[in-house]
Amino acid sequence: TWHLKKIPQIVRERTFSLDSPKFEAKTKLELNSVCGIECQRKLPVPSLSDLKDLLSYETVFENGTRTLTEVNVLGAVLDPAGNTTTRRSLRKKRQIYGTDSRFSIYDKRFMTNFPFNTAVKVSTGCSGILVSPKHVLTAAHCLHNGKDYVKGSKRLRVGLMKTKSRGNGRKRKGAKRNGMPSFQWTRVKSTHIPKGWFKGVSGDIALDYDYAVLELKRPHKRKYMELGISPTIKMMPGSMIHFSGFDNDRSGQLVYRFCSISDESSDLFYQYCDAEPGSTGSGIYLRLKEPNKKKWKRKIIAVYSGHQWVDINGEQQDYNVAVRITPLKYAQICFWIHGNDENCTQG
Repeated sequence: TWHLKKIPQIVRERTFSLDSPKFEAKTKLELNSVCGIECQRKLPVPSLSDLKDLLSYETVFENGTRTLTEVNVLGAVLDPAGNTTTRRSLRKKRQIYGTDSRFSIYDKRFMTNFPFNTAVKVSTGCSGILVSPKHVLTAAHCLHNGKDYVKGSKRLRVGLMKTKSRGNGRKRKGAKRNGMPSFQWTRVKSTHIPKGWFKGVSGDIALDYDYAVLELKRPHKRKYMELGISPTIKMMPGSMIHFSGFDNDRSGQLVYRFCSISDESSDLFYQYCDAEPGSTGSGIYLRLKEPNKKKWKRKIIAVYSGHQWVDINGEQQDYNVAVRITPLKYAQICFWIHGNDENCTQG
């Protein structure tokens, strides 16, 4: 069951203008981080002043201007124990683990219906998910490498899968065949990235804040997926997560997968879902029952950050990692979507 949680408040304090970014960084779809699962567990719990700093955010507008917004955090519960589970053994793996368990979605009845039609393509080479009539959730490193915004993010666009071909039934020029999706591209009006991403990259603890929200220039008029607070592994049915994205090795195809989570820290999930670059930024979702109802509901509980190499006991090991939507991150993303915290009190 989805459990309601009281959400902390993110309150805007001051907004400053910053110099325009250079937009010269290269897009990097695979990150290197030295802080692995054991390292994450030993990280100190951020203080309230740390949280205010980490959750302050940059906004970049389509004309290239940029602002920094400082925030205050009200009602945050700082849990020194975190919500980590017991340790599980890590194995050396690759991005495709044993038999490739990904499904390419060809049938347009599925491709253009919920939940698959909430997946979008980001023009820098990543995926994302629709979270409101005008907003897309994706990974921060699809837009910024920690020092500068990536080249393609100056004229950022989002590709939504087309539901119907226009005209009198004839195939339009350039339309994809074999059930592959064609995209309707929409310009991005503004982009929000938490300051924790910039701080984290320089301090090798980047992953906790690897998320961003894009505001589209015009509403998409499609069904979107709601945000949820990520439960611990033991509160998930079969510890199973699901996500869809546009993997590079299956060009033009929507790729769906599900798998169980292997381990968790208070901010990250570690899993061995089969995924290739291009699916980075996908929204990871669960299907749980609504409280006191018989209805099931899917909600986004994490953002897929991608394939990571880490140093564990002096040995390089790898896994796929996702950034959990904690109550604080829920508050921030919800604030970006609504512009206030009135609609963000219960998660």
